[in-house]
Amino acid sequence: MSRPPAHPAPGADASPYPVGLRLAGRRVVVLGGGQVAQRRLPALLAAGARVTLVSPSATPSVEAMADAGELTWERRRYADGDLEGAWYAVVATRDPEANAAASAEAERRRVWCVRSDDASAATAWTPATGRSEGVTVAVLTGSDPRRSAAVRDAVVEGLQDGTLSAPHHRTRAPGVALVGGGPGDPDLITVRGRRLLAEADVVIADRLGPRDLLDELPPHVEVIDAAKIPYGRAMAQQAINDALIQHARAGKAVVRLKGGDPFVFGRGMEEAEALARAGVPCTVVPGVTSAISVPAAAGIPVTHRGVTHEFTVVSGHVAPDDERSLVDWPALARLRGTLVLLMAVERLGAIADTLVREGRDPATPVAIVQEGTTAAQRRVDATLATAAAAVAREGVRPPAVIVVGEVAARPAG
Repeated sequence: MSRPPAHPAPGADASPYPVGLRLAGRRVVVLGGGQVAQRRLPALLAAGARVTLVSPSATPSVEAMADAGELTWERRRYADGDLEGAWYAVVATRDPEANAAASAEAERRRVWCVRSDDASAATAWTPATGRSEGVTVAVLTGSDPRRSAAVRDAVVEGLQDGTLSAPHHRTRAPGVALVGGGPGDPDLITVRGRRLLAEADVVIADRLGPRDLLDELPPHVEVIDAAKIPYGRAMAQQAINDALIQHARAGKAVVRLKGGDPFVFGRGMEEAEALARAGVPCTVVPGVTSAISVPAAAGIPVTHRGVTHEFTVVSGHVAPDDERSLVDWPALARLRGTLVLLMAVERLGAIADTLVREGRDPATPVAIVQEGTTAAQRRVDATLATAAAAVAREGVRPPAVIVVGEVAARPAG
């Protein structure tokens, strides 16, 4: 007759068995209200645990959780019997004898117990945990918590930025993500935007989107060029809307990759409205707008203490005297703050003349930043009086961001 293998004693050198605890509605006891409790409590509360804290004192953050009714706080020291009815316990007091007594009670009651002062005496270990869009990453490396945290961070970062592929294998609801790709540098897309791009089946991309990211897409991803090159070939907006709807209805995960932010002169709202009319779910992922990031990359703050308390972003795609213009140029000329012009290179002369005619000092500094945040970035400095000539002389071409105001006189970064 065979005998079952002997179980290692508590604390023996054995590999832990990883498991995810479903603690919603279940009693969890935390002993001690210090820094360990402050770190552990948010995750326990997020899991829906019914937490009882036993401690004569607590950090301000832990006390705030109790005041908000997120947990029950018994303001006293540990006493035998506190773990009755508990499913899980975190022992983290400053009293080694209380910790040992609580650990012994947990063993008697068969309650899984974490100990902050002596992991070898615990029956459970807290992994280094991270989350990314429905995925929980938990890492255990025995007695090396720093290594656990480093491995966790690497995995979570990879999931978030798309460098670690973890595609969904269950049926996904059709939909479109309008993703702001940022000003051009691929590192300036948001974490969520990069993850959605990595999960896409179809990407409809603008010319001003971060093109380098398209090279990282798997071969099966269909990339549709929606480049809107000024005065050149263009994919009509209606055709873009139709393509978004068609691919989403086919059950594909669709990303509309735009430069900057989808709602800052990006026609993102037009696409969102078209998708809404077609009954296609739409997610908007904000992006880093070039109106702020490109000046910053060139060392120009759009606001600066003692210099300006405001900045205004204006589209220059139509001239001030064009009947289609919706801009109050006389009002802009009276402002004392920074003026950021997008899509204005070809009309800079007319814009500068209008601002000067309406009262802005012709000596007002102007900085033109071409291809901002990319390897081709360059900065041309001028004034309102000389800006048009400087653009012609230096051969500045779109895309470029133009900054008008005293902040443009700051030294180049």
